[in-house]
Amino acid sequence: MKEKEKEFTDTVKAHKNTIFTVCYLFSKDQDEVNDLFQETLINLWRGFDSFKGQCDVKTWIWRVSLNTCLTAERKKKRSVETVPLSMDINLFTDTDDDTRQIQQLYRRINKLGVVDRAIILLWLENMSYESGKSSASPPRTSPSNWSESRNN
Repeated sequence: MKEKEKEFTDTVKAHKNTIFTVCYLFSKDQDEVNDLFQETLINLWRGFDSFKGQCDVKTWIWRVSLNTCLTAERKKKRSVETVPLSMDINLFTDTDDDTRQIQQLYRRINKLGVVDRAIILLWLENMSYESGKSSASPPRTSPSNWSESRNN
C-alpha cells in the first residue's frame, strides 16, 4: 500500500467514531448512515492532500463529515416527494361492444401464421402490401436476375 493510502487508512481508523457520530446525527437509518459514511470518506480522500494541519485532524474530519451530511440533507429536501396514485378504474378494460369485437378479432388474428397475420394487419391499417415492405430488407434474387448482375 502506498504511503499516502496507509496514512489515510490509519487516520480514518483512528477517527471513524467521529465520522459515525456525525452521520448518526442526521439519520437513524443504518443504510443511510452507511451511505453518509461512505460519502464522507470520499470527501476526506479528495481533501486529504490539501489538509495543511492548521487545525487538529479530528476537527478537520468533523467539519468534512458535517458538511457532507448537510449537503446530503439539502439534496433530500430538494428532491420531490412522490405520492402513489390510486385509481379506482381500470383504463385497459372496456366493456363496450366495439372493444369486445376488436379484442376478439385480435385474438383470432394471433392464431394465424406470421405472414397471414402481417397481411391482415396491413389490410386493417389500410396499408398496401408495398407500403408494408421493409426498405431495409435486401432485394430478392432469383436465377433470372443472376445474369443481369453479371453483366453490370
